[in-house]
Amino acid sequence: MSKKISMKQKSIVFRNARINYHISAGEHPAVMLIHGFGEDGSIWEHQVSYLKEKFRLIVPDIPGSGHSDHMEVSGPESRILEEYAEALQQILLHENITRCTLIGHSMGGYIALAFLSLYNRYVNGTGFIHSTIFADSEERKEMRKKGIAFIQRFGAHEFLKQSIPNLFTDAFVAQHPEVVEKLIYKSWQFSPDSLVQYYRAMAARPDCTELMKNYRKPVLFIIGEEDKSVYLQDSLKQCHIPSVSHIKILPGVAHMGMWEAKNQVSTSLEEYLNYVVDG
Repeated sequence: MSKKISMKQKSIVFRNARINYHISAGEHPAVMLIHGFGEDGSIWEHQVSYLKEKFRLIVPDIPGSGHSDHMEVSGPESRILEEYAEALQQILLHENITRCTLIGHSMGGYIALAFLSLYNRYVNGTGFIHSTIFADSEERKEMRKKGIAFIQRFGAHEFLKQSIPNLFTDAFVAQHPEVVEKLIYKSWQFSPDSLVQYYRAMAARPDCTELMKNYRKPVLFIIGEEDKSVYLQDSLKQCHIPSVSHIKILPGVAHMGMWEAKNQVSTSLEEYLNYVVDG
C-alpha cells in the first residue's frame, strides 16, 4: 500500500513578513499553485487533493492573505507583483527546489508572470486559470480606483461580500450557496491595506505579450466561458501568443473553475503537468 501524502504547513520570513505555505513531501516534480485576489491557498483544496500524490505541491498564501503577513512594499506600484514573486522564490530556495511549474489563478497569474520575468530559469511551465497576460485597460483601471475608494470607506469584508458572488455564475450561486458563504466568511481575514495593495499592483502591471512571445515552454490557459472578470474573447486573444499553448474552455463556468468545475480543472492540470514532465 502506498503511503498517503499529506500537506505540511511551513513559513519563511521575507522583508519582515511571515509568508505561509503548504507543501507536500517527496521528490515528485514541483508545482506551485498561486491563488488570486481575495483568496488564500485553500482555494485550491480540490486540486490539491487530486494532485498531491503525483506532484510535489507548494501552495503559498501570498503576502496579506491567509496566514501570511501584510508586506510593506518599497518602490513604485509596478514593483508590487515582483516583490510577491521574490517572496515565492524565497520559498523555493528554502525548499532547495530549482525547477517548478507555476499555476496562477487570476491575480496569481499576474504574480506568475512577474516571477517568470525575474526567474525564468526556475520555471519549466506556466498555467493561467481565469487570468490574462495583458495589462489593465483604462476602463479596468478606473474600476480599480473605484474599488479602492470603496475598500477604504467601507472595509475589506464589505467589498468582498459584494464582489465574491459575481465571480460565479448565477446558477452556481443558487445551487451551492454554501461555497459562496464560505468564501465570504473567510474574507474577514483581509485588511483594507492588503486589498488596496493588490488592486494597485494589478492596475500597474505591465503588458506581458512580448514576454510570452519569447517564452518557449508550454503554457496552459483555462478559460471560463461566462467569466465576467476575464472575458472569453479577451482570453482567446492571448492563446496564440506562446509557442506552445494548451487550452481548456469551460462551458457554463465563470471565474472560479477550481470550484465550479473542480474535476475538469483538476484533470486538465494533471494532463498539462504530465506533458511538462514528459517533455
